[in-house]
Amino acid sequence: MKIIDSAELDAFREEVRDWLADNVPKEPRPHDGAAMRDFDLAWQRRQYDGGWAGISWPKDYGGRGASVLETLIWHEEYARANGPVSGSMFVALSHAGPTLINSGNEAQKQRYLPAILKGEENWCQGFSEPGAGSDLSALKCRAVIDGDHLVVNGTKIWTTYGHLAKQQELLVRTDPDLPRHKGISWVICDMETPGVEVRPIKAMSGLTHFAQTFYDDVRIPLSNVVGEVNGGWKVAMTTLGFERGTGTVPHQIELSKRTDDMIAEAKAKGLLDDATGADLATLKAEVAALRSLTVAQISRGMSEAVPGAEGNIVALHFAELTRRVNGYALELFGPSALERHGMPDYPLEYLECFKWGIGGGTNEIRRNAIGERVLGLPKGPSAR
Repeated sequence: MKIIDSAELDAFREEVRDWLADNVPKEPRPHDGAAMRDFDLAWQRRQYDGGWAGISWPKDYGGRGASVLETLIWHEEYARANGPVSGSMFVALSHAGPTLINSGNEAQKQRYLPAILKGEENWCQGFSEPGAGSDLSALKCRAVIDGDHLVVNGTKIWTTYGHLAKQQELLVRTDPDLPRHKGISWVICDMETPGVEVRPIKAMSGLTHFAQTFYDDVRIPLSNVVGEVNGGWKVAMTTLGFERGTGTVPHQIELSKRTDDMIAEAKAKGLLDDATGADLATLKAEVAALRSLTVAQISRGMSEAVPGAEGNIVALHFAELTRRVNGYALELFGPSALERHGMPDYPLEYLECFKWGIGGGTNEIRRNAIGERVLGLPKGPSAR
């Protein structure tokens, strides 16, 4: 693990801290709907105008060009300053943008990356289908080449912020005769294209962050294919590598801060006894272990353009730990936790945290990836 302290990093931390103190919105972020999206886009624009958008993105594409250690410092200070979650900008910033930087052509980078950083366009993800979630290679959403366009028919589900997004990262099957992992293409779909229909889905938290998307003869230019036609599986693994690896770093640091706040609140309310203290100490230790895993992942990122399979370890631990932390908060604070509507809103956070064990691959899929690609264990039986 390569971790370096220096006067330059200390100065960078102070610069970050000062800017956040002056610019983090004081008004609460809406939880849902167009108001939430508009808030997210406006906050993204403020970061862009301040020179902090795309903290780790290359300067050539409008980013800050920060090192991996500077990026970690940014996320740490961002959490301490109670910076808003990226929300409806998450897919654009943590999926689509990094994927385009890694796999897109120059025209695609110039068209889409500035619009993301300036808060002009947010994205959603069109990967999962009703019969192809964890087994993503089973997707059936069909795209037929017609001249210089793809004609798409089918459906996608769990389209995060699909009803609020301008663009979509879309996986389609462009050759049904090739093996399942081969005839797939990664395509940019404008959500305002004729034939696209989006039906919002309300989650158990009461929020509407997901949707099912239907495609009826949707015409997408072939120039919107990222990588090569039928080469989308490799591009998709790049996308999921960012999602499972470094994409959740801000949420991990936020979880660490929430645990510290929970301990402070328990002390203030006189709730600490031997049993409670032991429980909270265990959660604190697990959060510290998550931080170590995260730092190790970032350290590897110094020499890797795309996160490796080890990112599944971080994603798995985070998905399970966030559920334990938020669940214990409800148990510890009892009825008073249910009355809260401030920061954090424990009931909302608890209901929302279940998505981390599903999105980007279920915990079971992550365990398989860890076993096969990290530990080198024999592969399990594959679907036919």
